Amino acid sequence: MKRLITTIIALFAFLIVAFASEVKQSKDQQARPTIGILQTMSHPALDQIHRGIIHGLAEEGYRNGKNITIDYQNAQNDQSNLKSMSDRFTNEHAALTIGIATPAVQSLANEHSNTPIIMGAISDPIGTGLVKSLRHPGGKVTGVKDQQPIAAQLALIKTIMPDLKTIGVIYTSSDDSSAAEYQEFKKLAEKDKLTVKTYTVTSTNDIEQVAQTMARKVDAVYVPTDNTIASGFAALLKATNAAQIPIFPAADTMVKEGGLATRSVSQYDMGILTGKMAAEVLKGKKPATLPIQRIKHYETVINQKTARQLNIHLPNKILQAAHQKGRIIK
Repeated sequence: MKRLITTIIALFAFLIVAFASEVKQSKDQQARPTIGILQTMSHPALDQIHRGIIHGLAEEGYRNGKNITIDYQNAQNDQSNLKSMSDRFTNEHAALTIGIATPAVQSLANEHSNTPIIMGAISDPIGTGLVKSLRHPGGKVTGVKDQQPIAAQLALIKTIMPDLKTIGVIYTSSDDSSAAEYQEFKKLAEKDKLTVKTYTVTSTNDIEQVAQTMARKVDAVYVPTDNTIASGFAALLKATNAAQIPIFPAADTMVKEGGLATRSVSQYDMGILTGKMAAEVLKGKKPATLPIQRIKHYETVINQKTARQLNIHLPNKILQAAHQKGRIIK
């Protein structure tokens, strides 16, 4: 009998400890707000933004598993995935969500909830209808604008290729942000008396054929910030290398992959700023009154290996600019 009583007491004590542990774990989980991060697809530029977001949050004291729970989802450029993942964040009552690239933010914004949304580097937040204005967003969305220095990029192209006459631009027809950058580049290039030939794709499957056609008709190629082109950049590069013409991308990650040169805002720095803005919302600020921010400095990034392959001379002042504030990929 004594053994039975002892066993019952021990079992009862165990149940009390287990229950207390579950209650504590539940309270800990409630005390850690969930942050949903939705990335449109995988490629180096967007991956850099994601890493920057984690860094920015950490700098403001928010660390995954410690005082926040990060639910990271990658839609791999599938619209149905974007919708189901956005629904997931709503169902788990995320404290805020972060979208990396325009389609992800648009999907989050379409959710019937008041969950705050932070844009992770979006080129045209007004044109896409995500915010009312940059200074006063006016709704549940705020964040970081991806504003590449397009005039400086064009000046770089003309410095490297002073005799350039015809330049091709390739972008995704359904990508509103990419289209906005294309329009700005076209306006500036035509003002400088360049002929701009435009080529569009609907998916990565189109890139190879379109690139082969374009490479026969232009002397250089400009690529705006475009997720689809970035994902299929190898196919574009194959066609332009065969024709011995350079690519000038808007994003520095594409220079690393074989583009010739750019002047661009760091994707990683934009991610850090996105993370810091998310922290401001966690601390109580409202997206409606939190102005859209952007990185104002840019870097000169050049690929010397590509220059050698294409027999292109890089002027000393461009090399010096990359040395002083930028990168040289050898």
